[in-house]
Amino acid sequence: MHYLWTALQLIGIGLLIYFVSGRLIGTKLNFIKKVLSATLSVVFTTFVYWYSYLRHTDFPKEDMIQEVTNISTLVWIGSMLLIAMLFYLILELFDPIKLGERGERLTGNQNIITRLRGSWRRQRRLSQVFRIAFRQGIGRTLSYKRTYENDRFLASILRKTLEDCGGIFIKFGQVLSTRKDILPSAYILELSKLQQFVKPMTTEQIHEQLSENLSQPLEDIFKYFDDEPLAAGSIGQVHRAQLKANGDEVIVKILRPEVVSVMNQDLDILLHFANWLSEESSWAENLGIFQLAKGFADNLREEINFEIEARNMEQITNSLGKNKKIVKIPKIYKEYSNRMILVIEFIQGVSIKDSALLLKQHKIEEKELLRSIYFTFLHQLLVAGVFHADPHPGNIYVLEETGQACFLDFGAVGRIGPIQQQGLRTMFIGIERNDPKVVLEGVNKLVQDDKINHEENLLQAISQLLIKLSYLDRISAEELVQSLFTIMQKHELRLYPMVGVALRALITLEGTLNFLDTDFDLFSEAKLFTSDNKSKFLPVSNIRETKALLEQELIMLLPSLRDLPRRFENMAETIEKGKVTVKLDVFSEKASSTFVNQWLSYFMLLIVGITIGIISVSLLAISQFINSASAIYLNTASFLGLFLSLIILVRLSIHAIRNSKKA
Repeated sequence: MHYLWTALQLIGIGLLIYFVSGRLIGTKLNFIKKVLSATLSVVFTTFVYWYSYLRHTDFPKEDMIQEVTNISTLVWIGSMLLIAMLFYLILELFDPIKLGERGERLTGNQNIITRLRGSWRRQRRLSQVFRIAFRQGIGRTLSYKRTYENDRFLASILRKTLEDCGGIFIKFGQVLSTRKDILPSAYILELSKLQQFVKPMTTEQIHEQLSENLSQPLEDIFKYFDDEPLAAGSIGQVHRAQLKANGDEVIVKILRPEVVSVMNQDLDILLHFANWLSEESSWAENLGIFQLAKGFADNLREEINFEIEARNMEQITNSLGKNKKIVKIPKIYKEYSNRMILVIEFIQGVSIKDSALLLKQHKIEEKELLRSIYFTFLHQLLVAGVFHADPHPGNIYVLEETGQACFLDFGAVGRIGPIQQQGLRTMFIGIERNDPKVVLEGVNKLVQDDKINHEENLLQAISQLLIKLSYLDRISAEELVQSLFTIMQKHELRLYPMVGVALRALITLEGTLNFLDTDFDLFSEAKLFTSDNKSKFLPVSNIRETKALLEQELIMLLPSLRDLPRRFENMAETIEKGKVTVKLDVFSEKASSTFVNQWLSYFMLLIVGITIGIISVSLLAISQFINSASAIYLNTASFLGLFLSLIILVRLSIHAIRNSKKA
């Protein structure tokens, strides 16, 4: 009976610690962590208290009031509270899960067992990746310097490592093989050898995915559904079907059931591996391996969400406006589409590279078709700012019925802002005029660096490039862009990621269009596009609009112009009196103000906690030299001060850790 009563007492104390520690920490806490912290604290402190004190006393026979008021018991309970907070701090410190703005977990409501199992799997996979990397010899290459021969050797090791790791690592290598703007030719050549063979989903897997993700049974939506895929990839596969409601022929894209969890895990491991490689090796850091991996991960996370692809199609369709008749964009069936399933219009046609005979049947000039495709791409890139980022021959079809061009597969879509659009236009104008200064002006808007070092050397390199391209009947986009990429590498400049995507898409499009006409000149056609779209690039298009614009601007400036004499007089008077001051407003933005205020509060709390701790230690030291009864009060005050100081510092640490996890 006595042991039962003791157990109930401990449970009661544990509940007290659970609630009080939560209040003292003062932030949104995880329930499992709170329970685990309180339990560990009760078990640990009770064992220490029993072993160091209680076992030497006759505590079962003592009075309850005496037990509670005993100083050792109070120290035990206080220690229990403090250690519970410390356990919570440790659990928070080693929990890698990111939090939202309000402290919510961004990875769902997984319990601790699921997270531990997932963590064990990640660690096992990460260990496997490192074993493969070191087996291939990556360890001895970490200190290598950048030379052509070393690049060839390093590229071979990197390719073998990615190949043996399989899955997402092979796909990453394939993407790297297209990054001629950043990687040397030795890496491009080696990584181009990577091939990935994907086994199609079984019929059972297909029907299971459809039944789980469609709002109605399969037979109620489709009149027929072909179980044999038209194409299969690492992310999903494509099937042909017919809708029951209206008889429309459609394409159904199905995401592989395991792709989200497996890819997220492998992407996390890829980022860890790339980060380690960049930290340990100068060549990996110079190549920007971690930045490339991060960009790849961001893009792939979009590809494994068909809702994003549907939104991409909708944006590009709407951006074309009246140009919809020039190039077709397939219709989306939103009522049947979601994150895992995408249902779009079936396109009956052939790839552009096989369309010569079809165009003759419809009496369509090849150059007119190519111009319509190219003008649509330029409209997307330079006007709308949303463009198809992978216009290879498999993604551009010609319709059998009309001979009209059609864009397919919008998993890869680029978005580029007005400043970079202006930079591209300026750069192309400079190339057309053979003016290196205009080209440099455009480049300034396309690179991430705030200030270009050695601008004269860069201008000289651009001049040499223009001389190389001058007096040619046709300028190759691939040759031009690759030469620009080489200049960027030599001058250690980095293009904005989407600018690189746009230029690579331009190279891909040139290769696609040259299947039909090897003499199709992108730059001469771009002049025609600019001429036809002056109103989109300029704020005015005629003298009358220019006059109206100037009048509007002048009317807006009149109040300021009228006030200028008074402002100059005030400025002169202030300078004369020596009262010129500079005001730096870091609180103009709410985010900056919140950040500064928050960390200033933390700093003040830190100072308070440290100060209380120092005062308490000082009082404790003084009490050792006092022999009167007042020493007891000093000791009590000192221990309470130390206890309060530790609570403040633990609470501060937990808040800091949780804020560092917020997305």
